[in-house]
Amino acid sequence: MGIDLRAAAAAFRSERYFRVDDEVPSSPWSQTAGYYRTADGRWIQLHTNFAHHEAGTLEVLGCAAERESVREAVLGWEGELLEAALVERGMPAGLMRSREEWEAHPQSAAVASLPLFEISQLGESPVEPLGPGDRPLSGVRVLDLTRVIAGPVCGRTLASHGAEVLRIGAPDLPTLPLVWLDMAQGKRSAWLDLREQVDHARLESLIGESDVFVQGYRPGTLAARGFGPEAVARLRPGIVYVTLSAYGHVGPWAERRGYDSLVQTVSGFAEAGRQAAEVDQVSVKPTPLPCQALDHATGYLAAMAAMAAMAAMVGLQRRAEQGGSWLVRVSLAQTGRWLWDLGRVDGLGCADPTVEDVRDLLVRRETEEGVVSTVRPPVEMSSTPARWERVARSLGSDEPTWQAG
Repeated sequence: MGIDLRAAAAAFRSERYFRVDDEVPSSPWSQTAGYYRTADGRWIQLHTNFAHHEAGTLEVLGCAAERESVREAVLGWEGELLEAALVERGMPAGLMRSREEWEAHPQSAAVASLPLFEISQLGESPVEPLGPGDRPLSGVRVLDLTRVIAGPVCGRTLASHGAEVLRIGAPDLPTLPLVWLDMAQGKRSAWLDLREQVDHARLESLIGESDVFVQGYRPGTLAARGFGPEAVARLRPGIVYVTLSAYGHVGPWAERRGYDSLVQTVSGFAEAGRQAAEVDQVSVKPTPLPCQALDHATGYLAAMAAMAAMAAMVGLQRRAEQGGSWLVRVSLAQTGRWLWDLGRVDGLGCADPTVEDVRDLLVRRETEEGVVSTVRPPVEMSSTPARWERVARSLGSDEPTWQAG
């Protein structure tokens, strides 16, 4: 077993190399998303890729959906006041902070109290040995209730080792369809609206026949629908419940909306990049990492926390030896703290690899959307090589059922 480091680096930027019929996908970033100067000379990031986030942000700012209008409106606010106003409205936004500012913040202290990831027992259940199969996760059923990148990377990784992964979403929730196709490798996808009693019951039924439940909603969101960790463990004793969040499950920001770039902005990454990129003492814009490193690393950590050395599920391995239901917790902020502590290198002079530079790392497959090219799994295993048996399909293409067998 090994890791192709070049393939791993490309996998951390898989959404940049993803293609349909060799066409470059449209940018997921909205015209109003990005960094803006505030009245007190600070930088704030607005994350407005989903229509309802853009509408709510514009309502707070009182301006039109045009970049110049947003720029002028943001200049009328002090940074901390605007961040607080947007967060109170439930909008994703983040004020750029230096690392020193972040480490003095109560949420940073809360994150520092947590390990990189957590595995804890939820409840008792009988011992369940792993079933037979020709792949590490053969017979393992995974419910994937995640969106965008971090959570989907977890499900995609489990699928690459043979798990049956069924992604569940609601048809009215916004998505990034082209990002989904990159993350859809090896998965099936179905719609359920948990506000509807029949769909609520269908998810309960699916849980009863599943092994792993992965969710990426803010802490408390699914619990309010009856699908928190303890409730799911009652529905399916022996479940491995994986939960991903932006800022962790403790601290004043535990329920705050967040994405990779926002966590980079508030925790010092973007400021460190800005300082490194500064030319002739002229201030440049915030400069985040050249990939969604927190997203991808968190997704792989979530999968690793559910898998042991040879891709046997950690939770399932414990379940096979001890019984019990297990809870795995990861967050972008916890991952960011770990990545920061790994140290820094000067990579600003490195060439940015293009899709042509990684062409040999891509797999091409015919799908209903066209010929999809995506970065292959970076893990190298001699007897059970990682691969995706199912081609990517559009969101909601499948029925909310497990496959027979």
